[in-house]
Amino acid sequence: MSQKTYSAKAGDIKRQWHVIDVSDKVLGRAASQIATLLKGKHKAIYTPSIDTGDHVIVINADKVKVTGTKEQDKMYYRHPFAGFPGALKITNLAKLRQRHPEDIIINAVRRMLPRNALGRQMMTKLKVYAGDTHPHAAQKPAAFEVEA
Repeated sequence: MSQKTYSAKAGDIKRQWHVIDVSDKVLGRAASQIATLLKGKHKAIYTPSIDTGDHVIVINADKVKVTGTKEQDKMYYRHPFAGFPGALKITNLAKLRQRHPEDIIINAVRRMLPRNALGRQMMTKLKVYAGDTHPHAAQKPAAFEVEA
């Protein structure tokens, strides 16, 4: 029996497409399972230094659920003009849900991925839509049920 650690090569990776409906699912639990799919940790060929993950399509992002009083209390901070005084913009979850409901999922998943070039490459495989339709039917995505 070989005692060598397997390391995936670019030719070994077979990417699948998953579609996830997050309506009435808890945000954090759904985001952690989406991050696992993007990383590829559900596969036997997972290698930490290589992007072995799958493509993920998230639909109904505007219907994602949060627990407690997070709808009013959870704040999102951004710096559109970084380095300038008074540039900080603060938005709560309720206002962000009205304006850009996709950003709720994108922010949660991005913060669960590595903060480097590999994490940015993984984020390109995430597609988030506020409604229940998406333009990726040609890829034949398989439905994936999150336990949230």
